[in-house]
Amino acid sequence: MVPSCSPLLSILLLILLLSPFMVSLPIQDRLLKCLPKYSESSFSFSTILYTQKNSSFTSVLQSSAQNVRFTLSSVPKPEFILTPLQESHIQAVVICSKKLGIHLRVRSGGHDFEGLSYVSEIETPFIVVDLAKLRSISVDIEHNSAWVQVGATNGELYYRISEKSKTRGFPAGTCSSVCMGGQISGGGYGAMLRKYGLAADNVVDAHIIDVHGRLLDRKDMGEDLFWAIRGGAGGSFGIVTAWKVKLVPVPSAVTVFTVTKTLEQGATKLLYRWQQIVDQLDKDLFIRIQIQTANVSSQGKRTITTSYNAMFLGDANRLLQVMKHSFPELGLTRQDCIETNWINSTVYIAGFANNTPPEVFLQRTYPNREYFKAKSDYAKKPVSEKALEGLWEKLFEVESPLVVFTPYGGMMSQISESQTPFPHRKGTKFMILYYTGWQDAKEDVAKHIDWTRMVYNYMTPYVSKNPREAYANYRDLDLGMNNNSNASFVEASVFGTNYFKDNFYRLVHVKTKVDPDNFFRHEQSIPPLPLHMR
Repeated sequence: MVPSCSPLLSILLLILLLSPFMVSLPIQDRLLKCLPKYSESSFSFSTILYTQKNSSFTSVLQSSAQNVRFTLSSVPKPEFILTPLQESHIQAVVICSKKLGIHLRVRSGGHDFEGLSYVSEIETPFIVVDLAKLRSISVDIEHNSAWVQVGATNGELYYRISEKSKTRGFPAGTCSSVCMGGQISGGGYGAMLRKYGLAADNVVDAHIIDVHGRLLDRKDMGEDLFWAIRGGAGGSFGIVTAWKVKLVPVPSAVTVFTVTKTLEQGATKLLYRWQQIVDQLDKDLFIRIQIQTANVSSQGKRTITTSYNAMFLGDANRLLQVMKHSFPELGLTRQDCIETNWINSTVYIAGFANNTPPEVFLQRTYPNREYFKAKSDYAKKPVSEKALEGLWEKLFEVESPLVVFTPYGGMMSQISESQTPFPHRKGTKFMILYYTGWQDAKEDVAKHIDWTRMVYNYMTPYVSKNPREAYANYRDLDLGMNNNSNASFVEASVFGTNYFKDNFYRLVHVKTKVDPDNFFRHEQSIPPLPLHMR
């Protein structure tokens, strides 16, 4: 009997092996057939759908993938990429993906540290909805507000505001190429956080497409969902397409500076002093510390550099008075100060050379992309000089380490932990970013990832505890991950409380209400409650 069955088994095995190739075309055809039925206009969706066979597929996929580590051939690729031109296209994609059982990921700017907006390690096949073409900005100076679509960048929003007014701004991120979709979804901090809080703290309305394909504003979605999307991170509750943000006043004169100190110039003692006073500084003053290594001799001797990179909402004379009173140890002089306006200060803080025109913000090019791994922490008390010296030894172990201390206090201490899902408020002195980057694909990836983990472990005694807090927009899969569509509430609560503290549990209840079947999901999305707990 066994020989007579073997041809049938062979045929079944062949079918199973070929099934991905047999299914991909029908899914594509069925999707293209479904989409027009649920779109408001008679539109040829084939013009915005890129399959792996399309000559533009790779360039579209890599167009905003900021971490080159997730563009390698070994990383899973989407079956299709859709680049919607309007909200009705997204509504159709959501409805049809749900009907056809297609898993989707949503990308606005591609800065996700773990590539979760365009890579799925846990489910295939999947598609990517790329929102880069939804980038309109409408600034209303009279009402101190702006509508900005999620594919627009920080730089584009800043530039459009400055076209209308030199005394209005918005407190979003310092990186000009980050898009508004993911940034505000996770909180979004920048050089005015001590004065005005986060980007998410200054959102007054939004448009979101829910799991049913409905386009909702704040009134339609209700206050629970509106709360969740302003800091609860992207990819869990629906697809936000636009934010209405509140503009904030900025002075006509804004001053910036960067002062660098090495170990030989007393960097360790000075950094300890910065930690003691940073959360109590004038709310108009933002001083972050960028810590790196540098060569000091042709023989390869290295040192640590600590760069005090600052923005002050005021003129240089008042800044010097503030610094003389609060932080004289830095020794800031008038020659160190660059007095300019707000839009030019954002160009400077974004890392461009002084006097770079703000039109650079309109160039959507990413020349400095690299492979990287990063992690985050929050400090409630100063890290001792001895502990800093131990950290310096760790930094010498890799070629291009970066550690950034970002100051808190000011307005960040005045906003309740539960006002938005972003909980890192009162009691936080500063946030820490650990980062290592490299350019060569042949380098040992494990070496760099292990280094970040080693530094993170070393810093354990000196940072927040129970939970050890982390920034949701600095995704870190080391903290835990969902394994599949049946996300475990218990497993997710580990990384969930790292990112959101007790706000995680309210996020779970919102998720259960708006997306009980967990259609919008990824490796660290918010899970719905299990059936027995509803």
